Amino acid sequence: MQDSNATKSSIPAGLVTGIGSLPFTTPEEALPLIMQHCPQAPHWPQLPRRGGREGFVFQFLTPLLTTRLLRLEGDKAVFNTDSPDWPACLTEFYTLYLAAEAGEAAALDYFALPEEAAVGFHAFARHLEVHGPGAALFYKGHQAGPLTIALQLKDHRGRISYYDDQLRDLIVKSLALNARWQVRRLGALGRPVIFFVDEPAIGVCGNSNYITVTRQMVLDDLNAIFDQVHAAGGTVGVHSCDGIDWSLLYESKVDIVNLDAFAYWQSLLPYAAEMKGFLARGGVMAMGLVPTSAAAWQQTADTLLAHLSTVYSELAARGVHRPVLARQTMITPACGTGLLEPELAVHIYSLARQAGEKFAREVAALD
Repeated sequence: MQDSNATKSSIPAGLVTGIGSLPFTTPEEALPLIMQHCPQAPHWPQLPRRGGREGFVFQFLTPLLTTRLLRLEGDKAVFNTDSPDWPACLTEFYTLYLAAEAGEAAALDYFALPEEAAVGFHAFARHLEVHGPGAALFYKGHQAGPLTIALQLKDHRGRISYYDDQLRDLIVKSLALNARWQVRRLGALGRPVIFFVDEPAIGVCGNSNYITVTRQMVLDDLNAIFDQVHAAGGTVGVHSCDGIDWSLLYESKVDIVNLDAFAYWQSLLPYAAEMKGFLARGGVMAMGLVPTSAAAWQQTADTLLAHLSTVYSELAARGVHRPVLARQTMITPACGTGLLEPELAVHIYSLARQAGEKFAREVAALD
């Protein structure tokens, strides 16, 4: 198994990658953009404009559909808890899960991304098989997070699945083995794998409207996925595009913390001490420096790096060692670009590459 700490230490300052989604309907449109602007850490493109089959149910939870634990009602998926076959379906799922966790390749393949629901992933893999890694140091995979998904899926009575221990467990286990499968599949293409869990709903933790969503529940669910990524030899990150309690992630087993550092950078400041500890254990900050909105048209690499310098000065004033932070920094867009106009998405990726390259040169000058 690949040593995750060795992988983290090899992430160069200013490494650029994307969050995942792009505003295209074919991978042929998306892949050239990714390869041009994220050459050292290309990611597979999620293509939400292709429709519902690119959503999280079909992409990441297909095993719950095929074991009949989930059923479709129109354009929605609900847990099939009222079915007389529910116990047998549970048995089938957990049998597959245990076999996959034990290392049976055929069982793990059950948790794969279906090509009809993740055409970008399979086109990405085929591209690498034909053309090789090029300048890539890493490949990047991703999936929607368990909290985000479980707060949207319901049972047949309309009850949110997150609050049912068994339903939440099914979601977490399905995601965990999908993550393991992605890392194994991408890793077989010849480069270490960075894997992001996209968890925009993590901000509800500590919110009075979600008082039953506890810190420990969120940590346990995320760590279950992180464990599977690490078991497959990958490095794992979490993306959140909100201002949250970052100490929760610093406390977890995550290797990379990714945020919207353009709009929500001030949310980092109360947790500077925890960030310092995270960096000390080799953690990496992936700064979502480029706004994923029309505001990007007003930015240049220089203005973005000036903004980042302000952020780092504020953190340094709170005890974070600036050279350490700089050496353990990646650059990304603030969020996915799947809902934007294509021209804006191209501009955002170009800005990220320019900023990352300039940042890398600045950090190299420190040595």
